[in-house]
Amino acid sequence: QLQLVESGGGLVQPGGSLTLSCTASGFTLAYYAIGWFRQAPGKEREGVSCISRNTGSTDYANSVKGRFTIYRDNAKNTVYLHMNSLKPEDTATYYCAAWDRLNGNSCSVTRYAVNYWGKGTLVTVSL
Repeated sequence: QLQLVESGGGLVQPGGSLTLSCTASGFTLAYYAIGWFRQAPGKEREGVSCISRNTGSTDYANSVKGRFTIYRDNAKNTVYLHMNSLKPEDTATYYCAAWDRLNGNSCSVTRYAVNYWGKGTLVTVSL
């Protein structure tokens, strides 16, 4: 069964840190660009970060640039999103996604064609 599974969400205080994991089963993540997206209640889904499949080139939404870092560990078939200096407005369900149908040397959080979605992990930033 081909699937992505997110983990690492939870409750964190403002200014804190979390690292989310996205692990694939049934396929090899190294052959895909991987993106992290989030959706807060009542809001549209937002692209947060992505990492390309060939070069490891990354892209970030302006709202998280300088605070979030995406990286992959191909040996573990996992991509991570390390989040620092978390703010209440970062509260959302975070989803990872994989795609292989666009340029393999770069990626964009605003242009993607997803093959697989995970089911999400909830991040709550609150006192």
